[in-house]
Amino acid sequence: MKVTPAPAHYRVLSPPGPEGGKTVAVFPSALGDLQAQATGSGAPLGVFIESADVTGVSLRVFTPTGEKGSSDSGALAALAFLQAQGALLDVVDVRMDGEVVAGQLCGGEWLLRQGDVDVREVEADLSPIGPTVGTAWLASAGRPNLVVEVADAAMLERFTPDAESISALNRATGTTGLILFTPGGPNRADVSFRAFGPLKGFLEDGASSNMFACLVGVLGTLGRLPTTTNMIRGAQRMPGAPSRLTAQFTLGPDSVSDVWVGGRAERLEP
Repeated sequence: MKVTPAPAHYRVLSPPGPEGGKTVAVFPSALGDLQAQATGSGAPLGVFIESADVTGVSLRVFTPTGEKGSSDSGALAALAFLQAQGALLDVVDVRMDGEVVAGQLCGGEWLLRQGDVDVREVEADLSPIGPTVGTAWLASAGRPNLVVEVADAAMLERFTPDAESISALNRATGTTGLILFTPGGPNRADVSFRAFGPLKGFLEDGASSNMFACLVGVLGTLGRLPTTTNMIRGAQRMPGAPSRLTAQFTLGPDSVSDVWVGGRAERLEP
């Protein structure tokens, strides 16, 4: 009887310290009952390596209850697992759910390409959110999100999301998610934010690469991205589940393009 290898567990997109990020179980092969293995791993996400060579990897991703399709967190964990074995070049293709996403190793962290970000102002009744600053923005790196600056870090931390009001705000603005942000943050972060998506099937996400890419686009439009470096750090502040994401970008005169997002992936001891 063939025994499937035990998974390696990773903590992905975590800030410094023992808490936060997402736990991912990485399975070295895609053999047997994948759903049963993902469920039995004890992790909220299981990623199976179907095939891999130095230029790329094919993955399948499962939650404890079903196949997810694609996951940036799962991909980052799988890339860290393979890179530790010396099995990858520094630039690779990641295949998940019929799509191909480029990945690159940068400063010891894997980043995935989110693409160009389209940004425009949008009118919206923001009273359900509370005190806000300036204009609301529609930002899209493939999926449109409403991006709003709140008064300060305390306001960001104490915000209590309501699925119905957020959904109504998204429908009114033609968006599918809501991003609240404020400058600065813990561990020398450049910006702190929270990400909500009841229309996407979740109330709040603890680590969202695509939504951070959208926020980077808005920061570029506001003239708040650094000009001496092409990277920033974001502190995602979901209560009880903080994360830290890294973004690399190309800053043009009028827009932000070629945004990559990722972060560290730490292997956990058995």
